[in-house]
Amino acid sequence: MKHLFYDDYSEGAHPEILQYIAEHNSDQQRGYGRDDYSELAAKRIKTAFGLPGADIHFLPNGTSCNVIGLKAMLQSYEGVIAPASGHINTHEAGALEAAGHKIIWIEASDGKLTADLIDEALSRYEDEHTVVPRVVYLTQVTELGTVYTKDEILRLIAHAKTKGLYVFLDGARLAMAIASKAADMSARDVGALGLDMFYIGGTKNGGLYGEALVIQNERFKPYFRSVIKQRNGMMAKGRFIGLQFARFFDEDDLWLTLARHANAMAERLYAGLKELGVAFDLAPGANQLFPILDNAVVEKLRENYGFYDWRKIGADRTQVRFVCSWATPESKVDAFIADVKQALKAG
Repeated sequence: MKHLFYDDYSEGAHPEILQYIAEHNSDQQRGYGRDDYSELAAKRIKTAFGLPGADIHFLPNGTSCNVIGLKAMLQSYEGVIAPASGHINTHEAGALEAAGHKIIWIEASDGKLTADLIDEALSRYEDEHTVVPRVVYLTQVTELGTVYTKDEILRLIAHAKTKGLYVFLDGARLAMAIASKAADMSARDVGALGLDMFYIGGTKNGGLYGEALVIQNERFKPYFRSVIKQRNGMMAKGRFIGLQFARFFDEDDLWLTLARHANAMAERLYAGLKELGVAFDLAPGANQLFPILDNAVVEKLRENYGFYDWRKIGADRTQVRFVCSWATPESKVDAFIADVKQALKAG
């Protein structure tokens, strides 16, 4: 294989993350996230997002953030409104529903919810015999590679609050969204949105594993660690997630540097493919691309590159997904564009 464009975690961890872990590996620390490094990471995250009163919890992965966070926000009879393409609905094996909460999914052509779509979902669950919609689930970056702008999220949150709904944001690729030219938001803008809960991805941005979950709503802070423990999210050596986030959020803003590189490589790839006449139904907002190619071209490219089929477009074409990461070399992007050009000619 010349290169893998499957996802943004095909590589291991950024060398500076590994170095930072190695430097502090032999220190004795308390377990279960009560260590000095998790405390330092939490302090730095609060500063970056302008949230001095937030609670920060470090969890192993995105699915645990989604299930544990949403579980803590919901009563047993309540459900979550999400776009049909949302990660909780498509890529978590029904984890939230296995935890007892229905996903009220609704089609969103660009992966983004709107006030009208929220109202449509609510209209389907007005009877006392249905679950009660209580949380709006957003993903930033979305599963379709698009990003919400600051104004879009502000309008969504304002509308949700008029309906008595909480808002949870899945931020597995939040760094890429903040680094995105399309989103027009900073970390402090995210902190000021009024989200009830969100998380910051590390796994997809150069970490070994682990995410940072941020609770802004006072209602969900008490006993949250008990929910983490119940749902198998508490790690005895939680210090290793704390170490990673302490390094991510150090003065050099490593987390954003890595995200900017991933986005820049995706932008370079998108421009190159567009120049070749490759079709897209959505312009990428960050580091994921979803081009539409003839099946013969897809099979030719698959001989040397790794990527996922996304969906069939009729009998002869396929929409595929290419993802660039913090570690994607510019030379690999250029070589891939050249190989696409050859495959298009041959196809």
